[in-house]
Amino acid sequence: MATALHHLSDYDFDKVPDASNMCFGIVVAEWNPTVTGALLDGAVNTLKKHGAIPENIHVKTVPGSFELIYGARQMVLNGGYDAVIILGSVIRGETPHFDYICEGVTYGIARLNATQEIPVIYGLLTTNDLQQALDRCGGKFGNKGDECAVVAIKMAKF
Repeated sequence: MATALHHLSDYDFDKVPDASNMCFGIVVAEWNPTVTGALLDGAVNTLKKHGAIPENIHVKTVPGSFELIYGARQMVLNGGYDAVIILGSVIRGETPHFDYICEGVTYGIARLNATQEIPVIYGLLTTNDLQQALDRCGGKFGNKGDECAVVAIKMAKF
């Protein structure tokens, strides 16, 4: 979580394992592409910075954030990955749709983590407005994609 005390892109580089022998799946939502594209760039660049080779970073897109659950499950079941990262952005609107999508994705990814053999890293931004999302995909609070890549490497090594 980004706060005034924690920048999403700040971490101790030396405490992250080498990722050169790891393979990662990334499922990214097409909805809110300015935000999700920046999250994806952050995740891929951070994985590479820690030794992951481009051929071992596989990206698939899904239409929206709710579909991240299915996409992640397919990668877990069929991909041979060390970790899967989901990236999406849900921005609050005027209806309860925001609550249903956020709760559904959170539950679905938690269930995958409890029942599958590899970690699925939660990279869903749930913000009140576009500016908050921009602040967390490379803006003043850093990039959640960076944080998810670091978590993926550490959990793959776990």
